[in-house]
Amino acid sequence: MSRSAELADLAGLLADRTRAAFCLALLDGRAWTAGELATHAGVAASTASEHLDRLLAGGLLVQRRQGRHRYVQIAGPQTAQLLETLTAHLEPAPRPANSLRSATVSAALARGRTCYDHLAGRLGVAITDAMTARGLLDRRNGFTLTESGVDWLTGPLGVNPEVLRTSRRPVARECLDWTERRSHLAGTAGAQLRLRLAGNDWIRRTGSGRAVRLTPAGAAALHELLGLEADAMELL
Repeated sequence: MSRSAELADLAGLLADRTRAAFCLALLDGRAWTAGELATHAGVAASTASEHLDRLLAGGLLVQRRQGRHRYVQIAGPQTAQLLETLTAHLEPAPRPANSLRSATVSAALARGRTCYDHLAGRLGVAITDAMTARGLLDRRNGFTLTESGVDWLTGPLGVNPEVLRTSRRPVARECLDWTERRSHLAGTAGAQLRLRLAGNDWIRRTGSGRAVRLTPAGAAALHELLGLEADAMELL
């Protein structure tokens, strides 16, 4: 098969609203059942199963079975990056929400969310900017974690240095934020940072989706560790 045909097939996987809805939901990094995705997209279970089979065959999703249930999730960081990058190409201004609930969900996602395994939204961008200002992240030629950045992650945040040294993924990678239109930190460093913030109860999920919120303890910690000011964190 020619590369053009392969690209067309890949694009075809996302050229359906239901399959696109599944992929965006799965960007929260968790595994969902077919039934949960069917409910999320508002389709019948049989319809969801057909769409999931296509996404699995196309390599965008992977699955595992546990008892009677089939769980699916994004195939990996590269797939998540592809989906987030494509989403960033959509119109800059969000469409008007047609209900109070959808407006609330949109505002929560813009404030802070998971982008597969790292942080995005205003929270993710603010942390990335603060790391840059403190010399922990070098953004002159892409994203590079500095020696000070490695010490910061493995010291105050308690990330295992071996995780950074042995990862097959880039340690630091920029990811274009589709709500902020600016880059936030991804890669192994971004993933470990999210894990530590969640593990310390500095961020919490709001509801069952991708949105996360900074806790009071998290605001105090980020002020101490990165110098983020209270007025800026009121928006997070």
